[in-house]
Formats: sequence, C-alpha cells, structure tokens
Amino acid sequence: MKLNVLLTGGSGFIGRNILESYLIEKYNIIAPRRSELDLVDDDNVKRCFAENKIDVVIHSAIKPGHRNAKDPTNLFYTASRMFFNITRHSASYRKLIVLGSGSVYDMMTQDLCKVSEDFFDTKMPLDEHGFFRFISAKFIELMDNSVDLRIFSIFGKYEDYEIRFISNAICKAIYDLPITIKQNRRFDFLYIDDLMPILDHFIQNDVKYKAYNITPNSAIDLYEIALKAKAISGKDLPIVVGKPGMGFEYSGSNKRLRDEVPGLRFSNIDESISKLYRWYSENKHSINRDLLLFDK
Repeated sequence: MKLNVLLTGGSGFIGRNILESYLIEKYNIIAPRRSELDLVDDDNVKRCFAENKIDVVIHSAIKPGHRNAKDPTNLFYTASRMFFNITRHSASYRKLIVLGSGSVYDMMTQDLCKVSEDFFDTKMPLDEHGFFRFISAKFIELMDNSVDLRIFSIFGKYEDYEIRFISNAICKAIYDLPITIKQNRRFDFLYIDDLMPILDHFIQNDVKYKAYNITPNSAIDLYEIALKAKAISGKDLPIVVGKPGMGFEYSGSNKRLRDEVPGLRFSNIDESISKLYRWYSENKHSINRDLLLFDK
C-alpha cells in the first residue's frame, strides 16, 4: 500500500521537480493547486485533512519574499499562517517534513561557513523570511512528528532564471550575454535531483533529530560557477563582477545528514551544470531574453 503524501507548493520550483521525480511512482502524492487548497484559509485546510487520508505532509509552500516577488508584503503573516494551519492538524498525519532554509541561522549579517545545526539560536535573524524560519524551527522542536530540512541553496530546472544565479548564468551564456555577479560569494549549491533520495529517506524512516542541514559536501563561489557555465557554452563571454571582495559565505555542515542517510551521494557540480545547460538549450523558447538584460 502506497503512503499518501500531501505536497504543498506543488506548482513551485521544488514542487514541480518532486512531481517529475521517481517519488511520484513510489508514493501517492496529492499536490493541490492554490485554487484547490488555500493554506491561509483555516476552513479550507481543515476540509482537506477531513476529506483525505494523509500519512506524510511535505510542506514546501512559502510566500515568496525574494527580490523578484510580485508581492513581498505580509510575508511573515502569510507564511506563518500557512505553517500553523498545517501544524494545528498534526493529529491527522503521521509525519510533517518541512522544507526549511539555512536562513534560520541569520544569513544577512554574518558569514555562515559550514555551520552545524547546533549553531541555531545563537542569533535571531533580522530579515522577515529568516525570522519566520526561526519561529517555525522553534515550534518544530516542540513537535513529536515533525522535521526541519534546512536547504541552503538549490538549483535546477524551473527555478527563476531571472534571479537564481546558476540558471541566470546559463541563460545569459545561451544568449551570448555577459555573465554578471553583484559580488562574489561562496554557497552550498544542491542539485535538485539530489533532494529526492533525501526526501525518500525522511518519508520512510524515523529520524534522530528535529533538524538537518541539506547541503552538499563542498561550497563553491559564484565566480567559479560562472567560469563553468562559460566553459560549457564554449563561448568567449565576459564575466562582470560588480563589487570587489567576497560577500558573506552561506554554507552548512552536512555531517548530521550523512550520518542519518547511509550511502548518501551528491551529484558532481560540473555534470549538474552541464545537464541544466542542456535542458535550457532544449527549452530556449521558454527563456525571455529581455528578463536577462537587467540584474535585480
């Protein structure tokens, strides 16, 4: 008997990839659109759990607050109401897997250099998104059937190529445009395909901790990624860096994750970027060149 998995945010970047992964064959994934399930609406969420037998919830939905968001207002109110509308029905499911963020550690005011989960709560994030992640993480610590998967940076098809660096660099290379970097920084970039076996493990197994950093083994800087995208394109493109020096690093230790998931492996970054480059090349018609001309 397949487990019934409720996936929120199924139309987003991560959600769309989940629905195209092998997980869709292994589990009965229910992924209602916003028109079908408004997570801000108390009665709507209550009815969803009353009408569906749910074993596991993967909470991926979030109100966008990034620089390309159409409406960045009321981020904390909306995101927290969505989160607590899920958690207040915890008796209706066996497990909640929250796709959280490394922003819980306060990425805006300090270097995060392969920080461990124990670094949590040494500082409270000042930005609205980070503060929401902090509050939800504190609540998850009090729950019996919930785990916080803290993703730092993740890339792959369907992400917002207008602002997400790896896709942005690839798309600019495809259109013979300069690859631009506001300031060089080091990130933990997880390839989207590598998230699927991690989710599979957390769906299937009870785990030791309430939170896990979901990061690859090594961080990489943006300039190095730009060089890789340029090499894959085979074009002699300029790489333009706006601000000298290095910005804050954003990386987390994955030791707890590797100890939890036996045989965990991560994709080679060169192969992942090449694979994504091929996908964008095959889907060039979906790229709006005009959106690449100005950096947000």
